[in-house]
This record gives sequence, structure tokens and C-alpha cells, in this order.
Amino acid sequence: MDALATSIDLTIAWALLLAFAVYVYVVLDGFDLGIGILYPFFRKKEDRDLMMNSVAPVWDGNETWLVLGGGGLFAAFPLAYAIILPALYPPIVAMLLALIFRGVAFEFRWKAVGTFQARFWDAAFIGGSTVAALAQGITLGALLQGIEVDGRAYGGGWWDWLTPFSVLTGVAVVAGYAFMGATWLNMKLEGDIQIRVRRFARIFGIATMGAIVLVSLWTPFLEQEYFSRWFSFPAALVVAPVPLLVALIGFLLWRSITEEGRDWMPFVLTCALFGLCFLGLGVSMWPWVIPPTVSIYDAASPAKSQLFMFVGAIVLVPIILAYTGYAYWVFRGKLKPGEGYH
Repeated sequence: MDALATSIDLTIAWALLLAFAVYVYVVLDGFDLGIGILYPFFRKKEDRDLMMNSVAPVWDGNETWLVLGGGGLFAAFPLAYAIILPALYPPIVAMLLALIFRGVAFEFRWKAVGTFQARFWDAAFIGGSTVAALAQGITLGALLQGIEVDGRAYGGGWWDWLTPFSVLTGVAVVAGYAFMGATWLNMKLEGDIQIRVRRFARIFGIATMGAIVLVSLWTPFLEQEYFSRWFSFPAALVVAPVPLLVALIGFLLWRSITEEGRDWMPFVLTCALFGLCFLGLGVSMWPWVIPPTVSIYDAASPAKSQLFMFVGAIVLVPIILAYTGYAYWVFRGKLKPGEGYH
């Protein structure tokens, strides 16, 4: 065990593992939150049933990765957990309550009796999805703009998280999830509803790319170190491929959602786009877990604790990936009206 600890940097390994967990969560829960955000644009019960059935077999498993990310942060970087949560209690609590309310609405909607109950649970599904996405984006923005630290505790106020930048990132995540949800539905549905889904994919695709540009232009001016990473020479040469690849994927995405063909392509490209955005965030923040004051090494738990948990993680994460992949494989393919999993 000690030999393993000395052969790898467990702090970096845990940081990469948590980053991977958060990215997988964003992709998997992002598209199913996106379906809830798109819900108001599809008024027919038959359309809404199809949209919900496209994620019914997998939606609850998608949130496994949120638990892994939050639990892993507490276990591997307890100081960061102790500072971030008090700083971001309002958006984090709003996100968790929205996810709970949305999950209840997902199940109760199928059992609703009467028009009023059905509309109530549909509204709950829409509200829970939208608030959860908005809260996640605001949390990201608040973390990026920096958290005031006093010694080993949060030193700021109750409303420090609420700024124009954090609101922008919140709106950006809502648009991005709606876009991802549209590309997922494009892959799962066919016929008239697919045509309408592709129309919304184009609308939210433009909104997502616009939001990415705005956030990318604003972020370097939040901290001097961010600016140096992106615009100082020779560091700018190293990171230059990231925005170029974002532009290339944006072009390929536009072509894939405006032309008939491989319906899976827009969703795959959207996952790649989110991955590049995630990489860009990593370029800005590394090695800070709370920019620009607390690094991953400052926040790390003792090496023996990290090692004990890491052994469990490297066993369990492949198992989670395997059963998640199997679930998606079993329920692959297009849905047709009248078909479903409830």
C-alpha cells in the first residue's frame, strides 16, 4: 500500500478522479435536466410521455456521479468542502431541493389523476430541472470568481455568490443542458417530434455557443492568474488549441443538426464540446480547488486516508461505469409513440 502511495501523486489522482466524476455527471444528468427545460415547448401529453420515456430507464442512475463527486470532495479534500459549502449554501441547497422535487415529479406524474394533478407535476418537473441547472451554473460561476477565505474557513458574506458573472454562468448552463437534451431527443425520437426537436437544438445551440464565448471572454479578467494562463507568452501557445477546437466542434455541430443523417452525431459532439469547456476550466483553475487561495495540496486529506479511499474508488468506479454503460446499451435505439418503460 505504501509503495502505491509513493509511486503516484494521490492528491493529483483524486483531483482528476473528481473532475472525471463531475464531467460524467454533467453529461449524463445534463441531458435529462435539459429534457425538463425543454418540456414547456412541447404541450401535447403524447410528446411529453415520449420525452420522459427516453430517460426513464437511466435518469436516477445518472445522479450517482453527483454523489461520488460530493462525497469524494469531502473525503479527499475536506478543507475545500468546509469552505465551499458555507460559501455556496443557497445555490447548493436550491439545487438539491430542485433535484428532489424533480425526482418526485418524475415518478408521480405517471400516477397523476385528473388534469390539475398532471399539470402540477409537469410544472414541478420543469421547475425542478430549470432551478437545478441554474443553481449548478451559479455554483460554478461563484467558484470561478473566487471565494473569500479567512484562515481555514469561509470569510465572506451570505450573498457573495450572487454576481453578474455567476448569473451568466447559470444561464449558460441552462442553455447548454437544454441543447444537450435536444440532441439526446434527436437521437432517441423520430417523426414530427424529431423535426421540432432539431429546431430547438439549433436555437439552444446558438445560445450555448454565445454563452461559451461570453463566459470565456469574461473569465480571464476575474483573476490575474487566469489572464496569464490564457494570454501570456508562451502559455498562450499551449492553450490555443482549446478555443480552436471549440470553434471546430461548434461548426460540426451546426452541420450535424441542420442536415439529415446520423442522429447520434449531435449528441456525441455536444459531449465533446462540454469536455473542451471542462478542459478550459481546468486550464484556468489548476491547481487551485478554491481559486486563488487554496490549492489541491492545501485542501488534501492525509496521504493514508487518500490511499485507503483510492483503492476503493479504483474498484468501484469501473463497476459503476460498466453497469451504467450496460443500461444505456440495453435501452438503445429509437422510441415510438405508445412505447415506454412505465
